[in-house]
Amino acid sequence: MTDPADLADRVLAGELRLYELDEHADAETAAAARRHLVEAETGVDLDAVADYTFDADAVDANVENLVGGAQIPMGVAGPVPVDGGAADGEYYLPMATTEGALVASVNRGLSAIRAAGGATARVTDSGMTRAPVFRVEGIAEAERVVEWVRDNEESLREAAESTTSHGELTAVDPYVVGDSVFLRFVYDTKDAMGMNMATIATREASELVEEETPASLVALSGNLCSDKKPAAINAIEGRGRSVTADVVLPREYVEEMLKTTPEAMVEGNTRKNLIGSAKAASLGFNAHAANTVAAVFLATGQDPAQVVEGANAITTMEVREREDERSESSSDVSGEQTRPANRGDSEGDLYASLSFASLEVGTVGGGTKLPTQSEALDVLGHAGGGEPAGANADALAELIAVGALAGELSLVAAFTSRHLASAHEELGR
Repeated sequence: MTDPADLADRVLAGELRLYELDEHADAETAAAARRHLVEAETGVDLDAVADYTFDADAVDANVENLVGGAQIPMGVAGPVPVDGGAADGEYYLPMATTEGALVASVNRGLSAIRAAGGATARVTDSGMTRAPVFRVEGIAEAERVVEWVRDNEESLREAAESTTSHGELTAVDPYVVGDSVFLRFVYDTKDAMGMNMATIATREASELVEEETPASLVALSGNLCSDKKPAAINAIEGRGRSVTADVVLPREYVEEMLKTTPEAMVEGNTRKNLIGSAKAASLGFNAHAANTVAAVFLATGQDPAQVVEGANAITTMEVREREDERSESSSDVSGEQTRPANRGDSEGDLYASLSFASLEVGTVGGGTKLPTQSEALDVLGHAGGGEPAGANADALAELIAVGALAGELSLVAAFTSRHLASAHEELGR
């Protein structure tokens, strides 16, 4: 058996490079050699890093220069009933985080939602994008390229889909800036998050564009996609899943469980999440939706860098008149019709919603196959490929939306009741 210390010495002597260790030993031994080298060079004990549960041979698609694993505490919030287009039932939500009070906050919101009978959630749009940029001589050539793309979308679809057995090209949207032509390809990637699938398919389609038009490919990603960066195009057009969760909380639950009122919640949401975000020119009009997105992403093996797009979310709240009061206010004692009471009346319930424009999730591929992440998806009951294809990723998006909505309810309630600081003090965080 190869000695990890000997391999580390060969790297230190310049005979091998870190990434070449896998060619001279199995993955477990190579990782041990890298730990030995790092320990020798830094004086740091990596015993905790060495204590991991995944198969070192099985993670070559997830990481390079493996040394071990990073452990993040995982909690669970719930259960909560969800009426979704794909997620239908009662769920516990796994959350991996180092932020104290986060799971407790989401759990408080879920408790209020559960008392109200559950939340509703729906995926309203789906599509992973990749947008290459091409060089042309000028606007005349750009026009020729755009016209060709519009006339030959079926040919582009055939080229793109020849690289995948699952992905489907649904649209190609051209954008022209001077002598640059951007083509924003949109794909249905089913249960995969689909970034790699979209990239490979777009490369094939881009070669066809170069063959048939004057355009010359400059970059396979021209940042109009836009991936892992705040971008208005994703907030408007969407990327990944566009999903909304909503709930009506009876007034008594808001007062008893959240320790505030629907009116205070509405005002707090308006002044903080809407007006404050607008003044800041934020792309996210919410309190802390990315908190839940990040925690569930880490728990279920999503790409954590895409939490950026997951912050593209809008929280809305309003006071709604109760159904029985609405019917009573529709006519006076003489039977004549009267104007319905305003939704701001003092006896109404709280309607709350959270809409994500670009939640990029998958239940196959990437980190979803790692042991702890796979177990977390099993807890949700939506691991692997769905039936029909795409159903499991839709369900995951809906459950994240419900969890994030719970977090919004809890945080807005905390600052409108002035309990935010005291809650953190009480939990010692």
